[in-house]
Amino acid sequence: MKSFFNNPVWLDQFKQPYEKYEDIPAAVFDSINKDLDQLLSEDPLVSIVIAAWNEEVSILRTIASLAKSETSIPLEIIVINNNSTDHTQQTLDRLHVKNFFQPLQGWGPARQLGMEKARGKYILLADADCIYPAAWVQEMTKSLQTEGTACVYGRYSFMAMPGFSRWKLSLYERMRNIIATLRHFKRPHLNAYGMSMGYVKEYGLKAGFVMYKIRGEDGRLCFDLMKYGKVNQVKNNNARVWTLPRTLQQDGNLGQALSKRIRKEIKRLSSLFTVHPPHDTKTSEN
Repeated sequence: MKSFFNNPVWLDQFKQPYEKYEDIPAAVFDSINKDLDQLLSEDPLVSIVIAAWNEEVSILRTIASLAKSETSIPLEIIVINNNSTDHTQQTLDRLHVKNFFQPLQGWGPARQLGMEKARGKYILLADADCIYPAAWVQEMTKSLQTEGTACVYGRYSFMAMPGFSRWKLSLYERMRNIIATLRHFKRPHLNAYGMSMGYVKEYGLKAGFVMYKIRGEDGRLCFDLMKYGKVNQVKNNNARVWTLPRTLQQDGNLGQALSKRIRKEIKRLSSLFTVHPPHDTKTSEN
């Protein structure tokens, strides 16, 4: 209930008032790199893959939060610069994480390259505009390591901002969780978002991402992974990822965003009780 009315206090350490790359002091990079040097391994079990497009400031918060991960699991962080036109590359060059350039625009192509460059047995997908709790890596990996598991996904919450109060967002998230629970039985891939998702790399390489720009590339991969094992939902609130309500803002205010999503869910409600038929996820439409 602590996060029902207000953002969690732990998020405050990742508040950074910078608007552009040039505003970021050298000391900020030094502090993050100090944490990264203590965390990252040359022989990783887990590879965290992040696709970044024009996130010269946001990626700093994401990496800073991941650098505070509390885990004994050896890991690496790979960021794919997805043809950014801002100073994302300059930010990445000053951080002690691996980074590669993918000129082919799209989340799928970026995450595919990251997976191919990864050295870990397990892949965790993260977004370049999210903040990750200290337990995220540990909880996601623990679920991935359960017998017969091919893919896992976690939950997320929105940070309050003007026009989007935390208590209203909390109510929205509770309604969303109900739908997610229904989806999970027959169509768990509809709950799999790249901001908090993991899978066995061996299976991911076999399935592959869609190689053009389209939303839902994460769910498409999850659908294809289901042939290799089960999909788990990580419900532990200590692993809940936080992000700004940018997707909700695209629909106007919270009421408008909620109305749009309710109509969409009602339209496909009956389908949630049946298994999605096999299909080619690389050519299907959303």
